[in-house]
Amino acid sequence: MSVKVRIPTILRTYTGGVSEVSAEGATLSEVITDLEKNHQGIAARVLDDAGKLRRFVNVYVNDDDVRFEQGLQTPTPDGAGISIIPAVAGGC
Repeated sequence: MSVKVRIPTILRTYTGGVSEVSAEGATLSEVITDLEKNHQGIAARVLDDAGKLRRFVNVYVNDDDVRFEQGLQTPTPDGAGISIIPAVAGGC
């Protein structure tokens, strides 16, 4: 399945500055594996040492937060849009 992945500014160093890339995979896990193959280093920023989504990285397949779906096993249908959104924190 071919999908479009929107890359946040902080991760664009891995994609040569490109804000959206194509990736292949039937599940989010497969898409991240394909991203890593083509943009080495990006998976380590999205996944923790145990291979799970990092706590402060939100991922959406179309408009669905994968944390409320099937996590890394969330299906990624052909033509889906995937958004990687790092959490933003701040305060005084």
